[in-house]
Amino acid sequence: MSRHVAVVACLSLTGCAIAEPEDEVTEVSVEQAASLAFARRHVTADIYHYELVLPVGKTPNAALRIHRVVREVAPFIPRRTAKAAALLHGDFSTFLTSFAPTLGSPASPAPGMAPYLAARNIDVWGVDRRWTLPGAAGDVSDFATMGLAQEVDDVRTALALARAVRLAGGSGGGKLALVGFSHGAQLAYATAGLEGGLPAAQRHVSALAPLDWWGAYTAEQEEDRLGACFFSDVEYQLVADGEIDAPNEFFVTLGQLARTNPGDTTPFADFLGEITNRDAMLLALGQTWQLAPFTPWYHLLAPELDGDVAVGLAESSEDAAAAWLAGAPPHQSMREAADFDAMLCGEHLPIPAPLSNIRVPIFYIGAAGGVGALGVGATTLTSSTDIRSLVVQRHGAEQRTADFGHADLLFADDAPALVWQPLASWLAQH
Repeated sequence: MSRHVAVVACLSLTGCAIAEPEDEVTEVSVEQAASLAFARRHVTADIYHYELVLPVGKTPNAALRIHRVVREVAPFIPRRTAKAAALLHGDFSTFLTSFAPTLGSPASPAPGMAPYLAARNIDVWGVDRRWTLPGAAGDVSDFATMGLAQEVDDVRTALALARAVRLAGGSGGGKLALVGFSHGAQLAYATAGLEGGLPAAQRHVSALAPLDWWGAYTAEQEEDRLGACFFSDVEYQLVADGEIDAPNEFFVTLGQLARTNPGDTTPFADFLGEITNRDAMLLALGQTWQLAPFTPWYHLLAPELDGDVAVGLAESSEDAAAAWLAGAPPHQSMREAADFDAMLCGEHLPIPAPLSNIRVPIFYIGAAGGVGALGVGATTLTSSTDIRSLVVQRHGAEQRTADFGHADLLFADDAPALVWQPLASWLAQH
């Protein structure tokens, strides 16, 4: 049964809890409340970012880092809003580096989807997956249990908290839309799928917006499904052998060196070639399919190409790209990767969350140079009768290797007009 925690009076350090009918509740004691880490930071204009670290157990990483980006009417008093959404980040990233990158470390020039939505009176929430904040001395000893079941439970805890806080603040305790990017989209699908099998009173998701990823493969994607089965078997074996950490050192180093020593030869020359740190970043981001062929043209950011070589970025700034990579958490859960692939394989689901359980409205947004239109098929496997899709495309099919990239949805100069505005309008209606 899911754990639902609502900290309505956390700033006054009083214990509190809110339960949905028939739900199990984890009480927040005075001692736990006193250990909460809370921060408030200005973003822009009247928009502020709140961050709460909520302990949920005794293992090294048993804590949830919950975010809220919202307009204020006075210090610590959020503006009342009719609509709210929770944003779920993808791999080698956090809520901040994905959705509010000006607050990331290092700071990025990209303005961010979260402040954009907040400026349009969407109350924005988010939760970082536990692997983003390893405990003392980078202790990853609890990563073996850091799989999809725990993550869905964590998301539902964050949604329950958001509903309780919004109710206390006068915005009502209604359900939230769930917006997920990349593997965050798959986590959003899984959360909505699991909730669809629960009694209505225990559900927290009002709508679903997956950004450029799959929730499941259709019958026409059998080769991809079998590939997911293979990789999940490999990853589960790694976990069984004690390889529970999937470190992000490559991404962090790539971003740091592109910022500080762009003209030096990359330390990854053994598999990227004798190229500079800047060129290594451009290859990894602009021609990602050479390293991770999720699709034959898959790339994280649209490249400027000179022949078949990436020489720049076409949609997002290099500063934003390097900051995104440099701000990656050092660790990531191998168990999560295995569970995600197992969900796509579909043979042995780690949690009971078939897409057929999903009946809430869906808005799929893809990038033609990422997963693109291939992600639309998953929406047809749901039971929703309200489905919309948008694929951002700059070029014809013959130029997909240079088209709008996976993470251009978050960082491109034109992302506000092409992606965020349609999403904001949809959220306002759902």
